[in-house]
Amino acid sequence: MTVTETPGRFTAKTSPEEVIRRVNEEGVRFIRLWFTDILGRPKSFEITPSELEGALSNGMGFDGSSITGFNSIEESDMVAVPDPDTFAIMPWEVGGQKIARLICDVHIPGTYEPYEGDPRYVLRRALDRMTSMGFDTYNVGPELEFFLFEDASPNIKTLDAGGYFDLTTLDQYGAVRKEAVLALEALGIPVEYSHHEVAPSQHEIDIRYAPGLEMADHALTYRVVVKEVASRNNMYATFMPKPLVGENGSGMHTHQSLFKDGVNAFYSADSEYHLSDTARSYIAGILHHAREISLVLAQTVNSYKRLVPGYEAPVYVAWSRRNRSALIRVPHYHPGHEQATRMELRCPDPAANPYLAFAVMLQAGLEGIEKGYELEEPMERNLFDITHEQRRELGIESLPGSLGEAITAAEESEFLLKALGEHVYSRLLELKRREWDEYRLEVTPWELENYLPVM
Repeated sequence: MTVTETPGRFTAKTSPEEVIRRVNEEGVRFIRLWFTDILGRPKSFEITPSELEGALSNGMGFDGSSITGFNSIEESDMVAVPDPDTFAIMPWEVGGQKIARLICDVHIPGTYEPYEGDPRYVLRRALDRMTSMGFDTYNVGPELEFFLFEDASPNIKTLDAGGYFDLTTLDQYGAVRKEAVLALEALGIPVEYSHHEVAPSQHEIDIRYAPGLEMADHALTYRVVVKEVASRNNMYATFMPKPLVGENGSGMHTHQSLFKDGVNAFYSADSEYHLSDTARSYIAGILHHAREISLVLAQTVNSYKRLVPGYEAPVYVAWSRRNRSALIRVPHYHPGHEQATRMELRCPDPAANPYLAFAVMLQAGLEGIEKGYELEEPMERNLFDITHEQRRELGIESLPGSLGEAITAAEESEFLLKALGEHVYSRLLELKRREWDEYRLEVTPWELENYLPVM
């Protein structure tokens, strides 16, 4: 049996023959096969054109025990199966040679069934649930922010003193953004706009919305491209959520909507705020499960240094139309733009695994639709300005305040277990417990500066 014959193989729009033809016509010398570990870190190995036909038909074997969160050494063999739809020629050459890439699904050897620990498969399962409920498209539009520094040294050196939307010499490294935009477009990823962000050396490039799996592939590519372009300009790009003390961190605000037969299922002409019952239950689902999925959307110790009041990052579980202190924002409806009706979740950060992040957001929203969750009225007050007692009276919860608290919320969540599958759920918790334990054992400079002189 070959991988193309097994029921576990996913159907691509692009044929393997088309990929092989382009490789030959373009003179591609190497093809990189990409996938991610559970934490979303890109993994890759290269093959030559002579191996491409076999890779597209049967996949390429690799040692899964060396990949974070994958199988143990006694069950280590995995197969990377390239998705022809993801074929792209990289916008730079190495040693004068063209390089292409293909993003892979990970399968089990022998049976060629999808590997349950593959983050791409976790998202595919969520999309299958969506289609089983009558929807055909999950549109996603993430806004990924990042910092450009001189290097990766802990002694951070910012490169500018720019602020939000600055159009001055303060944003002197905007040329790097432009180069990244051109590289993304060369890879077939459309860009809507780019700009300097609020903090010094902070930037944002927004790519046009796309269906969920395609957008997760785009987000993975985006991070690789930005880092590559920065490196080629003798800089270091980081998607670390909160690298600078006292400055805004980097987020990944994620716009979402569901479509059915080309029609936006979130829009209703007659209802309040122009939100359909589907949209209201979807939003209610994400709010209901927000604390449980925080471990996936904000997966590092550092993520919770960003999720504090006062730095534009939302921490309060509520929704609004204008109020950016709420967890979810629904942009105002404009007549004639019914297809643009959507919700924006503001807590994810760009260090998250995009496949797992989009999967748990979609699963939470679908859970809300399936179970008919009711959406409370929007909270248009600035939630940073009201007291803890007032928020408690209003019934407004907070997101976890630390990775440890997020782990506890995830441990108690049957929903997250179902959304991720047992393998990814248990491995992610194992990795995050270890990270939290390592962090708790560290003595930080802040502790030494504040306690040592007085104790």
